[in-house]
Amino acid sequence: MEIIDNLILGFGVALSPYTLMLAVVGCFLGTIIGALPGLGPSNGVAILIPLAFTLGLDATSALVLMTSVYYGAMYGGRISSILLNIPGDEPALMTTLDGYPMAKAGRAGDALVLSGVASFVGAFLATIGLMLLAPLLARVAFLFGPAEYFALYLLAFCTLGGMASNNQAKSAIASCIGLGIAMIGVDNNSGLPRLTGGNLHLMDGIDFLVAIVGLFAIAEVFFFIESHGKGSSIGVKLEKVTIPWRDIKESTPTMLRASGVGFIAGILPGAGASLGSFLAYMTEKSIAGPKGGFGTGVPRGVAAPEAGNNAAAGGALIPMLTLGVPGSGTTAVLLALLMTLNITPGPTLFTDQPEVVWGLIASLLIANVVLLLMNVPMVKIFVKILMVPPWVLLPGVTMISFVGIYSLSGSYFDLLLMVGFGVLGYILRKLDIPTVPVILGILLGGNMENALRRAMVLSDGDATFLFSSPISIGLWVAAIAGFVAPMFLRRFLTKPRAVPD
Repeated sequence: MEIIDNLILGFGVALSPYTLMLAVVGCFLGTIIGALPGLGPSNGVAILIPLAFTLGLDATSALVLMTSVYYGAMYGGRISSILLNIPGDEPALMTTLDGYPMAKAGRAGDALVLSGVASFVGAFLATIGLMLLAPLLARVAFLFGPAEYFALYLLAFCTLGGMASNNQAKSAIASCIGLGIAMIGVDNNSGLPRLTGGNLHLMDGIDFLVAIVGLFAIAEVFFFIESHGKGSSIGVKLEKVTIPWRDIKESTPTMLRASGVGFIAGILPGAGASLGSFLAYMTEKSIAGPKGGFGTGVPRGVAAPEAGNNAAAGGALIPMLTLGVPGSGTTAVLLALLMTLNITPGPTLFTDQPEVVWGLIASLLIANVVLLLMNVPMVKIFVKILMVPPWVLLPGVTMISFVGIYSLSGSYFDLLLMVGFGVLGYILRKLDIPTVPVILGILLGGNMENALRRAMVLSDGDATFLFSSPISIGLWVAAIAGFVAPMFLRRFLTKPRAVPD
């Protein structure tokens, strides 16, 4: 009964014309920001924060606008992943694995519609979970200490071999490259520079956005130049765009499972939507087995990461609102916004300022419906991007990449670094070394190192501390099994040769 009363209060706030207009505007802007290669929800929210102060918004209105941008960017990230094989943001990285092959097979419209529905399911269920389970699920995060986080990240890297490549050694090499790049910068413990070569520009480390734009967007340009436009995979002929009811029906269980996995990953502080997307994809791939065809353009391979990353986005709001601990990079920006507005997130926020929390929850429910209604009818507009000749499209993507990166950092060195990552991506793809583990290594490497450092400090250097809890032991066992099992199973999986893994 209390939840119903709170929802009535929340919808009373959310359904006011002004707040509703902010939610719609936020969804539209967020979708555009998410679709642009290189820009993600965290940068989109950070860029638009000055707008909230310029408009003189109160705490509730500002939070509604920024979280709508957040959700919209999570939706929009799938667009460039499917159409261009360039993730709009890091959580959309996994969508490229099956979304882009579907586009090349002439099913770009189906992939976009399916991903939009999956995004809606994941975000909607996560918002319901936020509403019902926030106080309870926030306690789960206390079970994860540094040892458990280290084992969780190790599990992610150990299972990369079965996801990104048929060659475990090449996947391991790619992971090591990513982890090595993540180590560049100033050591947090000693304050000494690492792997910088004396270059002051590298003291702050490698910006993930610079790496992902270079490895994907710039590398794609190099391949286009090499082929002189012949056989370019970007200019895809499209059939009539329809709603793939059969794919949606068959992928519904996948969406539900992926939403649960992504939501759990989201409520773990620091894990974020990237890990939620990855775990959701890997869970569905393991359930489908070798004949599932994951990585070749199957609808379930699109639905799983999209439902997972959007559910994680909603789950990440739980530790921010109930503990004051950001669950992702974007919620860290939102946390800074709340603190600036003199709102202190924590367990008492739900009782002291219920109109803020429940107005936000009601606005998110409305925003999900708005995003679904906005994204499905506009899918034909997004698909038309593929009809642009590659010799026009790729320079445009390159220009957006350069302008976007420079506008964020204002550093010419980042532009040079982005080109360098483009060369690296080109070389890796020529050597058939997957770039996904490199990206995830850069993304998760810093968090993995920090978890290991904290574990060693707490245990006074005792390595057995990493195996000191049932959760960490279970994650270690799963990590070892995830790395070793494909080596033995691949012999049996490759014999039929019916569907490549």
